[in-house]
Amino acid sequence: MDGIDGKVVALTGASSGIGAATASLLAARGAKVVLGARRAERLEALAARITADGGSAAWAEVDVRRRSDLAGLVALARERYGALDVLVSNAGIGPISPLDELRVDDWDRMVDVNLKGVLHGIAAALPVFREQGRGHFVNVISTAGLRIVPDQAVYAATKNAVRTLTEGLRQEAGPDLRVTMVSPGYVGTEFADSVTSPSVRARVRETGRGIAIPPEAIARAIAFAVEQPAQVDVGDIVVRPTAQG
Repeated sequence: MDGIDGKVVALTGASSGIGAATASLLAARGAKVVLGARRAERLEALAARITADGGSAAWAEVDVRRRSDLAGLVALARERYGALDVLVSNAGIGPISPLDELRVDDWDRMVDVNLKGVLHGIAAALPVFREQGRGHFVNVISTAGLRIVPDQAVYAATKNAVRTLTEGLRQEAGPDLRVTMVSPGYVGTEFADSVTSPSVRARVRETGRGIAIPPEAIARAIAFAVEQPAQVDVGDIVVRPTAQG
């Protein structure tokens, strides 16, 4: 199946930011979207907006730290629409801080959400894609894994782990499955809200106000990868503000 129209796309982290923007764009182009995130009220509102605009959407409360929630999201896609064509693993958190602050609980949360959450998505979708003989993984990573800077060591480590995982998945995927990684730079999302270090949170917000690009920019990049013909695998996309060093 080429293009976007008619494809069934499940997304994690779909309640706001990049996930919500991507769901809205793909639905507007004819995809049937299955929304997953922890904030049920936001998912319900987004699904209602998509439906009111003539699109098709289902949703489920999903915490990517729970493997069963990802299995449920994939099952919902198949029950509602009969298939799953694309899984966009977008859920992520960024409670970044200097290592000296020893915010070990934040470190653990980043590993659980940013890395294990993607693994749980692969575990849920890969058998379905193999059975169908088609499927597309889109993993949203970060430019933090491309340029390591202070305060982001653990965050960047989780993103680089996903980068390595995604490349390994691509090599194992074979000729029928597609695998894409998308690395956003500064984007106007709620990222700073998850930063528990006050000084770092203030710095992130200040930088973001100056250069952040809208989530729709990342959504268009994801749509570009999804709409390619089945024999075309867009492996790696980096989208950052022109002002970002």
